[in-house]
Amino acid sequence: MSANFHPLVYIIDYILGVIMWTLIGRVAMNIFQREDSNFFFMKVFVNLTNPLVRLFKPITPEFIIKPLVPLYVAWFFYMIRFYLMPYVLGYSVMGMLSFPLESEIAQEIYRIFSKN
Repeated sequence: MSANFHPLVYIIDYILGVIMWTLIGRVAMNIFQREDSNFFFMKVFVNLTNPLVRLFKPITPEFIIKPLVPLYVAWFFYMIRFYLMPYVLGYSVMGMLSFPLESEIAQEIYRIFSKN
């Protein structure tokens, strides 16, 4: 891991990252599947994300169409990860691959596909 943060920082970021990507995944799957589909993965995505969508309902504008609401909620998790976490930790580098979760995934992909 690139910075020397307490492991709890990484755990929090990983949890927030998984939540964010699950919400984004739900929106992407909703392009091909209805929310009430019997497809196993769609059921899992909907069941895992519905509590968050309900939690954010009071601050979700009414004009956002229903299939895009999880993307709106994911945006909050992105903002927390991109702005609040680095600010709180005093981590000044924000940008591409500054998130520990995505950085670890990118490093593993580079390792797998490198020609060395």
